[in-house]
Amino acid sequence: MPAQAATRGRPDASVITAPVPDGLNPPGIRTGGVKLVPVVGGKYKVWTKKIGNGAVKVLLLHGGPGFSHDYLEAMESFLPQAGIEMYHYDQLGCGNSDRPEDSSLWTLPRYMTELEEVRKGLGLDRFVLYGHSWGGLLAIEYALRHQQHLRGLVISNMTAGIQSVLRRLETIKRQLPANVLAQLEELETRGAYDTPAYEEIMMTYLYPQAICRIQPWPEAVMRAFGRVNKKIYNQMQGASEFVINGNLKDWERWDRLPEIKVPTLALGAVHDEMDPADIRKMASLLPQGQAEICATGSHLSMWDAQADYFSYLMTFLRKV
Repeated sequence: MPAQAATRGRPDASVITAPVPDGLNPPGIRTGGVKLVPVVGGKYKVWTKKIGNGAVKVLLLHGGPGFSHDYLEAMESFLPQAGIEMYHYDQLGCGNSDRPEDSSLWTLPRYMTELEEVRKGLGLDRFVLYGHSWGGLLAIEYALRHQQHLRGLVISNMTAGIQSVLRRLETIKRQLPANVLAQLEELETRGAYDTPAYEEIMMTYLYPQAICRIQPWPEAVMRAFGRVNKKIYNQMQGASEFVINGNLKDWERWDRLPEIKVPTLALGAVHDEMDPADIRKMASLLPQGQAEICATGSHLSMWDAQADYFSYLMTFLRKV
């Protein structure tokens, strides 16, 4: 075969930058943006994936705790096309990352340390940190400690305290038919959260109203629910989406929001688990905060209020 034919179609080797060997990622090999990052002092590794290229770089923090990046795949239809570089990241114990059986790992301080390890591992600085739900809580914590690394912050479908979340959840529950509410409260009194009856109420009445209001649910959302690490969820969140009695139950940061000086977008939706009034309040306490509420949609408003959600998000990312 002629020499020129043998190289035809190959990428120019001069544009391939071989990474420094780290023992986790194959050196000199293109991996479709996937990079494993060592965490907990190198004891474990977490999965990340870079998509797109651009001056604005966005690291995505998924919700849960205990879920995975999958349901945030909606971002791939909007950010890369706009020249925005995005990074998926499965937190330790979730999705494609290591899943150690060590309950001491499932705490907010430990995940805070992990997030900084991931930032360093990806070489990010002056980036936008996006957090959805529990990821929004984690993003607030990170901004309070490391905002010198941020050019912007997005807090999606999360408020600055658990008590405000509980008030909103109680309001949502009170909208159930009387007989269903009575059954739900009886099941919760017995602690029967893992029973078919409790699951049926969640999936029939509450989730289709407050979590995702389109039918059928997108495949990425179903995939995320199918991969949830319930041990992490139960330890940190609690018994269910509507019972917050895990180790995050006392988290409140309303009084510290004025310390976050970077441009911040607070996103919500009219049918969300988070009260739109609390989203607006949060933005008002942030020196450079703005609030946007999707006119339709719920907790996963990147799916069930997509037009509004990405209009607000992309406008913010283009100017940050």
